[in-house]
Amino acid sequence: MSSDFEGYEQDFSVLTAEITNRVGKVPKLLGDEKKQMISHVEKQLEEARELLEQMELEVREIPPQSRGMYSNRMRSYKQEMERLEADFKRSRIAYSDEVRNELLGDDGNSLEIQLIKLREERAHLLDNTERLERSSRRLEAGYQIAVETEQVGQEILENLSHDREKIQRARERLRETDANLGKSSRILTGMLRRIIQNRILIVILGIIVIFAVVLVIYFSLKGH
Repeated sequence: MSSDFEGYEQDFSVLTAEITNRVGKVPKLLGDEKKQMISHVEKQLEEARELLEQMELEVREIPPQSRGMYSNRMRSYKQEMERLEADFKRSRIAYSDEVRNELLGDDGNSLEIQLIKLREERAHLLDNTERLERSSRRLEAGYQIAVETEQVGQEILENLSHDREKIQRARERLRETDANLGKSSRILTGMLRRIIQNRILIVILGIIVIFAVVLVIYFSLKGH
């Protein structure tokens, strides 16, 4: 399973390197060349997203004891993907110095200057917006982790409460059992005492009967 992950990982590294190279070329192009390069980059970004999805599926199949290392690598790749997408957004509306000079020419007050400045300002705004979105996602992820941790803590407390109730019930049953055993012991002791008393009475009665018979025999013989 890890070998499949490493295969996807190599493909992702090669693909992101190509995307980085092409994104760097986008500001240097104009017209159809720029559109064609943007189209290529969009396709490669889609391929990179699909590779990330495949890698994430592979990570889910890895045993829990070995999953931590791969999960950390996945977080790194996702951050790299976000950076590539942000760079691509900026590159689509940015111009290199050479292209800017070619567009502007000698007329520093032309509409092209204003257009380029507006696009550069838009690029800066997009960059700031992207940073805010990343910060917001981190805050949401942190909040989600806190909520999940709180839920786990509540579940643990509930389980401990149930276990304590079970232990208390078991102790009560033990006390009842001890009490029943005490009663049974007292009953058995009383029965044993009565049996001994009855046997003693029987022995005494037997002795009396034998003594009486002996006396009867004795007096009968003496009378003759």
